[in-house]
Amino acid sequence: MIKLGVQVVDHITRFQGIAVSRTEYLFGCVRVGVEPQQLQGGKPGDVQYFDEQRLEEYPTAISGGPGDAPPSLAVPIMQDPR
Repeated sequence: MIKLGVQVVDHITRFQGIAVSRTEYLFGCVRVGVEPQQLQGGKPGDVQYFDEQRLEEYPTAISGGPGDAPPSLAVPIMQDPR
């Protein structure tokens, strides 16, 4: 099962992105929405949907969700000038 927030790649098209949604249908079909990380014309790309069995987790997957920001993204605390 593909977990949401991990980086995935499609076996057939080699489309890569982050798994952002998962839909399970009544008769067993599972589709995963994958959002590309690259901008297209300065805007985020459209989410593409794939059968879950076509996707594999990318080895350098990143996980999403709440938590502490990495040190490089942390906002510095401003000191009171008084």
